[in-house]
Amino acid sequence: MSAVPGPQVPQTGGRPPSTGGYRLEPAYYEPARVPEEVLRHAGTPVGLPVGSPGKVGVLQLGFDRNRGRTELVQHYQKSPLQIMHPLYFNLLRPDMPYTYLMSSGGGILQGDRQRTDLRFGPGTSAHVTTQAHTRIYRMDAGYATAVVNLAAEEGAYVEYLPDPVVPFTASRFYQQTSAVLDESATLLLGETVYAGRLARGERHAYDVYASDLEVRRPDGRLVALDRVRLCPKGEPGEGGSGNGVNGLGVLAGHDVLAMLYVFTPLAAPAQLADTLARAIHGSGGDLIFGVSALPGDTGVWMRLVGNDPVAVAAANTAAAAAVHQLLTGKQAPLVRKT
Repeated sequence: MSAVPGPQVPQTGGRPPSTGGYRLEPAYYEPARVPEEVLRHAGTPVGLPVGSPGKVGVLQLGFDRNRGRTELVQHYQKSPLQIMHPLYFNLLRPDMPYTYLMSSGGGILQGDRQRTDLRFGPGTSAHVTTQAHTRIYRMDAGYATAVVNLAAEEGAYVEYLPDPVVPFTASRFYQQTSAVLDESATLLLGETVYAGRLARGERHAYDVYASDLEVRRPDGRLVALDRVRLCPKGEPGEGGSGNGVNGLGVLAGHDVLAMLYVFTPLAAPAQLADTLARAIHGSGGDLIFGVSALPGDTGVWMRLVGNDPVAVAAANTAAAAAVHQLLTGKQAPLVRKT
């Protein structure tokens, strides 16, 4: 009997072919495009190569309305990415689960590849965050990536507010976040990055931190696109000027950068902007921030810089809580972290 030719197996650098199905194929967990600022650090890690056990983390979560509340109905996880059971501790919104994304690895290492898919069905309400800060460890060769795909269907209300990312000395990291939003859906999405391990006096010693956010409608129409490129040693070809971090319009010498995006049809952009500005002013702290309307009046976005992580965290919490109350009519709960 003649053998039936199988699919082409990607090159694995001498490793045996993957037996983990489509989720462990590079076409699934690798970003479709890696920025040049990150790609120029490509190389073969001295330790475990890309795709080895423990180097690829996969998380797939699906939420739907069930029994009068939002419930987790789809769950697949592959270490190091994992979750515990969603919690329903918001007494004012007992239908709304709070889900903590976790990593058994304690941080992201060179050659790591992570992919997280979050689907929120019609009429769902959910809050997703991380258990702790995301630490990006030192890298001698190569880089690490994290892909987040989020889908909010008709009438969904989603808060995706992870804790800050802390890039260590000589780290190289690319984060790609893609969201598909129904026109009736609401999404609060946050991103915060530190200059490094600030308590150790480590500031902008990483090689590159790159982040892309792309938001589209289900028919493919672009709603918003935002890119962050932090290169302390300068962009390729700049001769190591360092202007990619400390220049005006970037961090201007600050240690913490925070972004909050609010996509919603439930309130006018002017009302959202005023709500955010009042919340941040009321939080205290020496902060510089701006709030602008998103294209097509689809919402607003806020960008903030500061030197005190506690003050930035307080401002982020106050801003998200104020928007939560405006859009839901309920006071936001205190989200506890261990």
